[in-house]
Amino acid sequence: MSSVLVFLENKNREISRISWEAMAAAHTLAEGLGLPVDLALAASPGNPIFEKIHGKAPRTVYAIDDKLLHDYTADGFTEAYRQLIEHVKPAYVVLPHTYQVRDFAPRLATRFKQVLISDVTGIEAPSGTTTPAFIRQLLQGKLNATYRHPGTGVCFLSVQAGAFRADPAHGGATTLEPFHPKLDAGQIRVKPGEPFRASAQTVDLGSAAILVSVGRGIKEEANLPIVQELATALGAELAASRPICDNGWLPMERQVGSSGQTVAPKVYLAIGISGAIQHLVGMKGSQCIVAINKDENAPIFEVADYGIVGDLFEIVPALTAAVRKVKA
Repeated sequence: MSSVLVFLENKNREISRISWEAMAAAHTLAEGLGLPVDLALAASPGNPIFEKIHGKAPRTVYAIDDKLLHDYTADGFTEAYRQLIEHVKPAYVVLPHTYQVRDFAPRLATRFKQVLISDVTGIEAPSGTTTPAFIRQLLQGKLNATYRHPGTGVCFLSVQAGAFRADPAHGGATTLEPFHPKLDAGQIRVKPGEPFRASAQTVDLGSAAILVSVGRGIKEEANLPIVQELATALGAELAASRPICDNGWLPMERQVGSSGQTVAPKVYLAIGISGAIQHLVGMKGSQCIVAINKDENAPIFEVADYGIVGDLFEIVPALTAAVRKVKA
């Protein structure tokens, strides 16, 4: 029986957050197709990292074990993953869209004479479907494009960070199966170097459980303390849409959107943010979205779980006072 195979990424001895999102995307795809989900991770079977796998229980977890995989190389990972795919024979392969995956995944797909459908932000796989649709964004989120896999071979896709909500942390019965690829040092044509590191940021919005984000509805920089007080009361990080950062009212590292950070907190408060597509790209994976805007037709309300139509200069101070009262 075919399956949906997910390759998890081991980053600093932890499974990366986006790996959980890729796993959630795989379950969305598998449920519509009626297929099981399998996971794979390059690590020895005795590695305690496997005890951290959570969410909906997969059918099998493959521990891809070889000393040549201890340090990442595109050659080693491509060959090891190729052999596992030939062993498992999945219908779909799902990967997190990370720097590492961008390095080797196109090459891996080419080994099977396929292309990689990269940076997927949505999956349309209604029950009983045989041809699911994959959504990608073009021109910095201004357009959505729908892709379908036209061939009969395995379909490769990577999912955008923050596009899918990771499944809750609960375990389940599963089978851990060692897989030992046949690798030779001669196949590794490059010498492993220092892992790639993105530009250092003093603020990591992606790790925040609660974000209070402000848009141009705040009108002027002098009004920012109103929103900062709410963020402080909630124990949240302060974020912003692009116009706020472009004006220099907040540093660029606090920008959420297609040209800023992609986030998926438990709670995202959008205050005075209209909801331009470039901003939605960066936050629509949030578990709960609360929007405050005086325009009842603002696009932000289309993705919000809770919406408040009104003047933020009245609502935000009242909300801050209510939070402080509860915590008192």
